[in-house]
This record gives sequence, structure tokens and C-alpha cells, in this order.
Amino acid sequence: QVQLAESGGGSVEAGGSLRLSCTLSGITSSRNCLAWFRQSPGKEREGVAAIYDGGVATWYAASVKGRFYISQDNAKSTLYLQMHSLKTDDTATYYCAANGPRSCNTWTRGNFGTWGQGTQVMVSS
Repeated sequence: QVQLAESGGGSVEAGGSLRLSCTLSGITSSRNCLAWFRQSPGKEREGVAAIYDGGVATWYAASVKGRFYISQDNAKSTLYLQMHSLKTDDTATYYCAANGPRSCNTWTRGNFGTWGQGTQVMVSS
């Protein structure tokens, strides 16, 4: 059974950085599509970044490209989202997701089999 648990959220001023972590339990295949999504009140869930096969390929939403970086440490069974130059628009609950579509080809649709419980990020001006 795959289980995910996010951590690392918190409050930060605009321009600051945070690193989110997601511990991965029960994932046996390296060829897994993993991703980070976010959702803020009144807005639709947004795909932030995705990673396939331990980093063979990565994708980013246009709104975070160049500021956020997704990575995976297989030895620690952990997925990361390093966030720099945070903006107030980045305020949201962030979720990690696993068991995504084959080769991550439709990851932005949110068709993942397993989700974490979320961690909140608040960016103040």
C-alpha cells in the first residue's frame, strides 16, 4: 500500500524559500510518476511540478518554472519541492501525488492514484 506524507510547509515572506518533503512508503518501482499539486481557496487544483523515473524527466507549470525544483531521493524514499523567490500567489495547500499516468504524459490532469494529506504554504508580502 502506497502512502505519502508531506512536510515542510509554513509561513514565509515574499522572496523567501521553502523546501517541501514527501515521504514515499510502499513505492517499489522507480518508473513512477510523482508530482506536486497545490490548491488555494476558491481556485482549482493546479499541477506544480512532476518527475518521472527518479529524475529522467521533469515538468513545471509556467507559473513556477525557474523558481521551483522537483527532485527525488530514492535512498531516502523522499520527494522534494524546493521553492525559491516565493510570491504571495504561491500561497496554497501543497499535495504530493504518486502512481501517476504512464510516463507522466498527462500529469497535469491530476490522474494520480495516491495523494498525501497536504501541507500549507503561506507567503506574506
